[in-house]
Amino acid sequence: MGHLDGKTVIVTGAGRGIGREHALLFAREGASAVVNDLGGAQDGSGSAAGPAQDVVDEITAAGGEAVANGNDVATAEGAQGVVATALSAFGRIDGLVNNAGILRDRVLVNIEDDDWDLVVRVNLRGTFLMTREVARHWREQSKAGADLAASVVNTSSESGVFGNPGQANYAAAKAAVASLTQVSSKELQRYGVRVNGILPQARTRLTESAFGDSLAAKDGEFDRMDPANVSPFVGYLLSSACPLTGEVFLVGGSRVQRIAPWTKDADWKLMTDGQWTLDGLEKAVANAGVPSGGNTWSANPGRGSK
Repeated sequence: MGHLDGKTVIVTGAGRGIGREHALLFAREGASAVVNDLGGAQDGSGSAAGPAQDVVDEITAAGGEAVANGNDVATAEGAQGVVATALSAFGRIDGLVNNAGILRDRVLVNIEDDDWDLVVRVNLRGTFLMTREVARHWREQSKAGADLAASVVNTSSESGVFGNPGQANYAAAKAAVASLTQVSSKELQRYGVRVNGILPQARTRLTESAFGDSLAAKDGEFDRMDPANVSPFVGYLLSSACPLTGEVFLVGGSRVQRIAPWTKDADWKLMTDGQWTLDGLEKAVANAGVPSGGNTWSANPGRGSK
């Protein structure tokens, strides 16, 4: 008996990498998988039906149930089409994993408008549209009296939570995905829906473009960057045994670690009577010092003397 028996799970961006591993594991655990993938390049260009269908063929050859979908999840029509595919093929939806994503890395001063717009469109808008579409379906189910135990898992990034130079577009989108996770969990809980997020640590087409083969495993060692390592925890988040919602976790190798949300820093707080003056703030900040883990600033950092 599998942990996901009887469930139908949609996985976006499931033709390769982490998404592919998700779909394969979910099917092995008894779920019917909707394998969505536009089949484009890592920068969002192009499309092809092959990647999604290849995963479906692999699942069905192993005795599982799956259907391919090539819709663009960053359009409202595409998101509607993915949900329609799931309902037509399996008659229900129990889980959604928002995994589709692209990269167009540039330092801030070199990012073109299209680099920004397309990365935000796929990573953030696609997550929003898919979540909204399944949420609308589950709301109607709940109003009709269904006792739901549904789940959404969003894919954020360490870049989004901690920041990474050269990824202003990607980091901004993924930070928004983490915030969307928290808001969605609060809004959808009334319908019996849990929403969580992950920051995956894994070797994919996107990481290989940034880090080359530096993430490859050494012979004989545990491959901690294998994308298959991420999927078991995502499967757990989708399972009926999981009570968690509104959380974001770093997941990779053998580690699952909760990411604490934004908090007020009790150790770095400035107070005065009435309104601050700039003179007062200058003295107060000098006395308080740079916050722990904070950044210092200097004019023209890194510029050598002439």
